Amino acid sequence: MVTAALIALTGCGSATAPGGGSSTSSSPAEAKVSLTLTLTNNPGHSPQHWTLRCDPAAGSRPDATAACSALLRMKQPFALRSKREVCPMIMVSARQYVVIGTWFGVKVHRVVVDGGCDLGLFNTLAKVMH
Repeated sequence: MVTAALIALTGCGSATAPGGGSSTSSSPAEAKVSLTLTLTNNPGHSPQHWTLRCDPAAGSRPDATAACSALLRMKQPFALRSKREVCPMIMVSARQYVVIGTWFGVKVHRVVVDGGCDLGLFNTLAKVMH
């Protein structure tokens, strides 16, 4: 049974099952939120990368605690939008955040653009990450 559990965990990569792992460690797999954010298409700048883990707060983002606090106030910021949602076709810029990781156990892989239905989320991410 132990061997089967080890094989199952090995196949899962770095993710840990809920409640798994050591209670004294603060590894990224134990965080309720673990994200990598990349800002791309920012004229005159190379892509910017940050990691952010929340509960406990950590990562490459300066003041991860404040960033986590702002993100955790949002309700499901990375959920897919309804196909019925009508969005304005206004693009502010070509900038975009690529967000990859987990949000309370749900896998996230989302591109957030600077315009349309993503404008509010993009602006929040811009404030949180800078």
